[in-house]
Amino acid sequence: QVLLVESGGGLVQPGGSLRLSCLGSGMRFTIFRMGWYRQAPGKERELVATITHGGLTNYADSVKGRFTISRDNAKNTVYLQMNSLKPDDTAVYYCNGELGSVGYWGQGTQVTVSS
Repeated sequence: QVLLVESGGGLVQPGGSLRLSCLGSGMRFTIFRMGWYRQAPGKERELVATITHGGLTNYADSVKGRFTISRDNAKNTVYLQMNSLKPDDTAVYYCNGELGSVGYWGQGTQVTVSS
């Protein structure tokens, strides 16, 4: 059974930083494209960032220069370092693992940016 478990969310002030982690199990983590998505209240789920098994990254324009995705295949973990956080970044953040037409999701972790 594939499981993706996110951690690291919380409440942070504008301009602050958070680091999200996603631990994968039950899967050949190294061959999956991993990603982070987010969904704010009343909005569609949207792409934040992805990273291929080879380390190629892709970011939404709204987070470029502020967020960094990385992975540690030895630890079956993908990270999202979020800096210069804004209130608009408030959302539930979901980890995603994709291999061809097969995709898996974590349960999500809440990130709230507020003073």
